[in-house]
Amino acid sequence: MTASHLRFLQPDGWMSPRGYANGVAADGRSVFVAGQVGWNAQGQFETDDFVAQVEQALRNIVGVLNAGGAGPEHLVRLTWYVADRSAYLNRRSEIGAAYRRVIGRHFPAMSLIFVAGLLEERALVEIEATAVLPM
Repeated sequence: MTASHLRFLQPDGWMSPRGYANGVAADGRSVFVAGQVGWNAQGQFETDDFVAQVEQALRNIVGVLNAGGAGPEHLVRLTWYVADRSAYLNRRSEIGAAYRRVIGRHFPAMSLIFVAGLLEERALVEIEATAVLPM
């Protein structure tokens, strides 16, 4: 599902990105979501599994988006902070499946940064988001 106020940017001659967009142009009201980790609504981690934390962090993003009147289809940017490079690289297909379960087939501009650690000791991933709703 693609929102009509979004235009995905793909420069001529560039190879198509897989699982993200090179850029997104959007018109409307912006919603900024703070970095979300893989804990539940009570701030408790239910698992130390990397993919399960990714899926929960994405569900948390959708929850914040919903509170702002938005949905996954309004996302224009995601920034991922990952504490375990090998967990990410070795489980990409599982991460992709979790992403599609929560976000669907909407792929905004994304960056992924490997970090030495996150503030929450059990957090393996933190994801921040930007969405734009039509006016």
